Amino acid sequence: MANTKLPHDHGGAAQSVCERMPLVAEFQKVSDIFKLLDDNSRMRIFWLLCHCEECVINISAIVEMSSPAVSHHLRQLKNAGLVVSRRVGKEVYYKAADTPEARLLHDVIEDLMRITCPAAGCAR
Repeated sequence: MANTKLPHDHGGAAQSVCERMPLVAEFQKVSDIFKLLDDNSRMRIFWLLCHCEECVINISAIVEMSSPAVSHHLRQLKNAGLVVSRRVGKEVYYKAADTPEARLLHDVIEDLMRITCPAAGCAR
């Protein structure tokens, strides 16, 4: 957008902002993360995994959902880079990714809900 010449010069900051506007692909990443926010079950699973590492069976029990439904949400969160997994034998454990996006989403959830992070040492 750096070479965009605005048709009307209103003397504002629009031209300067336009020159620094990120590419469409960069906004797509943000949009994809926000699409994940449209499901309260997925947010509950993500919030839980911000505070502990768990297997699908335990997550299912905690959020009172079927294992296939939890697995579906975990796959979406993992594809977005918000959740990571590790295998120990036949068991797969999930937790929130240690990324700026995951930390920010965690903070946003807790700020909007006005709750305090139960994790020891959680930077708040």
